Amino acid sequence: MAKNKLSVFVAAFLAVTLLVPSKVHAGSRRFTFLYEATTAAPRSVEIENSVTWSTRVHDAPGFNRIDFRHEIEIGLTDRLQAGFYVADWSWLNDPSTQTNTTRYTDSALELIYNLTNPVADPIGSAIYGEIRKGGEFLELEGKIILQKNIGRWVLASNTTIEAKWEGEHLSENGGEFSQALGVSYEFSPHFLVGAELLYEVDLPSWARAANQPVRIGPNVSYRHGAWWVTVTPMVQVTRLSDEPNLEVRAIFGVGF
Repeated sequence: MAKNKLSVFVAAFLAVTLLVPSKVHAGSRRFTFLYEATTAAPRSVEIENSVTWSTRVHDAPGFNRIDFRHEIEIGLTDRLQAGFYVADWSWLNDPSTQTNTTRYTDSALELIYNLTNPVADPIGSAIYGEIRKGGEFLELEGKIILQKNIGRWVLASNTTIEAKWEGEHLSENGGEFSQALGVSYEFSPHFLVGAELLYEVDLPSWARAANQPVRIGPNVSYRHGAWWVTVTPMVQVTRLSDEPNLEVRAIFGVGF
């Protein structure tokens, strides 16, 4: 069963990345569940494809969800970058509800503004804003990004708040608070390894906190000339039965 699930994830990831051109000059993301405080160079363009596979191995055998995001990232100034998510979509297989469907979720716009440099300043920082809009879905997201580079080490932190509206006339509302921490070590210009930790607090109707899962896992990043890929498997350590036990995210990027 696990082998079949992994095959589905790998096939989906390859299907997306094969659509990306191979002739470009790229930057690199060290993390997949965190953003870094540095921004893209002015007039640079990068294409990023993200795939996240979620499964509940123990409590819901056969449950699989794969989320796809396709982003065009543009450096506007030496401090400001924009990202356009052409399409966010997902495939869900849930035997408990006899659901097997693929659906478009939303398109999105993000802006990241760098405030301080993680090498030259005592700590690097940036602010992040994103708006996502679909048929009966609207989400606003804000982040405070912190980062410090110490030699070959990079330490990063993201503090995020999200507000969501869903349903007919967007009548259902709620939010989420999350804190993510990451560390990465550059073994060589091509190969980096590290770890990520993610703590989330679900806020349905903004009434009170519901699920509060904690996930942790290693990451591996590889750069080669024009392209890069970063993968992070995250395991839930809080044992919440209605949250994914395992999430694997891969981001593949190429830049112009």
